[in-house]
Formats: sequence, structure tokens, C-alpha cells
Amino acid sequence: MDFITILGLVAATLTTFSFLPQMIKTWQTKSAKDVSYAMLISFNIGVFLWLLYGFYLSALPIILANGTTLFFNIIILYLKIKYR
Repeated sequence: MDFITILGLVAATLTTFSFLPQMIKTWQTKSAKDVSYAMLISFNIGVFLWLLYGFYLSALPIILANGTTLFFNIIILYLKIKYR
């Protein structure tokens, strides 16, 4: 792996896993009242488009980061709907 790919993977790991604490907190407290639907939906659409872009470029950091981020944020959206 070249330096740019490693740099992308490190950046992807940090930004992707920044959503993990929110997902865990939402799950534990059974509350997502401070997370807006508009933000979650628009963010998920944007991340999905980034995922498509990553597949188009065959860019592993973009695919992994956005696939995982989309997964985490769909869980947060599901929990927000479930615990409303």
C-alpha cells in the first residue's frame, strides 16, 4: 500500500468511528431526541453518494469509510424512529 492509501484509511477510520459513540449512546439511553431527522436523512444520502463514488473510483478508503458510516448512521436513524 502506498502512503496516500494509508493516509486515506487512517482518515476514514477516524471519521467513521466518530459516529460509534453516538450510536452507542442512543442505544443505551434509548433516546435520539437531539439528533434531527433532516440531518440523518441528508447525511445518509450524502454518504451513500460518496459510497457510489468510491465504487466508481475503486478507492478502498472511500468505500470502507462510507460503507461503515452509512451502516452506523442507518442504525442511528432506526433507533431514532424506534425510540421516539
